Amino acid sequence: MAANFLGEEERKAQKSYWMEHSKDLTVEAMMLDSRASDLDKEERPEVLSLLPPYKGKTVLELGAGIGRFTGELAKEAGQVLAMDFIESVIKKNENINGHHKNTSFTCADVTSPDLKIEAESVDLIFSNWLLMYLSDTEVENVAARMVNWLKVGGFIFFRESCFHRSGDSKRKVNPTHYREPRFYTKVFKECHTFDGHGNSFELSLVTCKCITAYVRNKKNQNQICWLWQKVKSTDDRGFQRFLDNVQYKTSGILRYERVFGEGFVSTGGIDTTKEFVAKLDLKPGHRVLDVGCGIGGGDFYMAENFDVDVVGIDLSINMVSFALERAIGRKCSVEFEVVDCTTKIYPDNTFDVIYSRDTILHIQDKPILFKNFLKWLKPGGKVLISDYCMKSGKPSEEFSEYIKQRGYDLHDVDAYGQMLKDAGFHEVVAEDRTNQFVDVLQRELDVVEKDKESFVADFSQEDYDEIVNGWKAKLKRTSTGEQRWGLFIAKKK
Repeated sequence: MAANFLGEEERKAQKSYWMEHSKDLTVEAMMLDSRASDLDKEERPEVLSLLPPYKGKTVLELGAGIGRFTGELAKEAGQVLAMDFIESVIKKNENINGHHKNTSFTCADVTSPDLKIEAESVDLIFSNWLLMYLSDTEVENVAARMVNWLKVGGFIFFRESCFHRSGDSKRKVNPTHYREPRFYTKVFKECHTFDGHGNSFELSLVTCKCITAYVRNKKNQNQICWLWQKVKSTDDRGFQRFLDNVQYKTSGILRYERVFGEGFVSTGGIDTTKEFVAKLDLKPGHRVLDVGCGIGGGDFYMAENFDVDVVGIDLSINMVSFALERAIGRKCSVEFEVVDCTTKIYPDNTFDVIYSRDTILHIQDKPILFKNFLKWLKPGGKVLISDYCMKSGKPSEEFSEYIKQRGYDLHDVDAYGQMLKDAGFHEVVAEDRTNQFVDVLQRELDVVEKDKESFVADFSQEDYDEIVNGWKAKLKRTSTGEQRWGLFIAKKK
């Protein structure tokens, strides 16, 4: 009964808020921003570009508003159902977009039990600023309904304001829920549905990223969107799960950060970052791609000190969630995306620099990735990579087992450099930095051991033992010469 009452109060508060802010049925009113017209020109095509192909498909648009996206969706879709819970708003949408014969308009609240949409009837569910106007429980319920409405193989796209407001409209009250992005990721990741044959279905995360228009125009990373695909439970991405449930669990990330320093999860933290970034000759306005960005420390360093625009990508949802949280209040041009760099496509000649720290060891087909790097770089652009390597020749059984257990693909330093040459890079520098690696490892281990009491208090004895034993094992592998560390710099002609 109490939950029902709270739900009714939530709906009343949200309805009253939107009745107030939809007196003027304008883009400015809908986006709650005086600069809405300019933002819309950049932001709307960007959002549409993130959608999967939907030509001839059935699209359900939730929280459709006055139709900023409805008309665009109608151009391609087979059928669009546009829905909003404020009658005057959906009427205005119908006035603007009613000429599209494939589009229907409904005034309905997505949380209402009276709303009936057939199971597995929709190819794409699209919403732009909807879930932030629902309570936590309502988000969970609506997410479950969305998965049920979606056809297998279909997609859900949603975009929300996280952490804090973006628009500058005056508001007497503001019942909006500015959540951490990981709330939405968790809710949708945990959604399961079953068909009549006992098959289980869930959502696989295709991408989660900042809206670039807001990063560029407002230095604001809090506009975040997600794209999910409904898949059979057994089809979900094993490697992403491994990263988020094993290697880069939330506690594991924080533990690594404690060792490497605030904002960092790669060897040497800020010190090696400063040393390596100094080799890039960064200039204001350069565009940088960070492959395996971790929790963003290197990206913030580059953006804040060199006035460059950085795109940080990582396959780990947990890493990017932390990076987004740490971006708040920094006012720098850094955006983040959860994506697999082996399947991502950027236009040719997009970046001035591609930077990657201790990440590409996870990737089996390096030659293809390096060819992509070459295409994505502008002429004269640079790539800088630090990575785990091995000595030339056959590894010992023990080291082979370690590589296999971690799922790494390791090469000797010269072979790694040769792969960059074969991909078409020029002026390739391949340096064996193992001695530096050993020094850094020893320094990091000394700090952790000296700080044992507070490390154990903040984490646990088990965490402490895992880190200390892990670092000692790395030192042992490097002292035998088996594990190496390489630094690679190369140029596109």
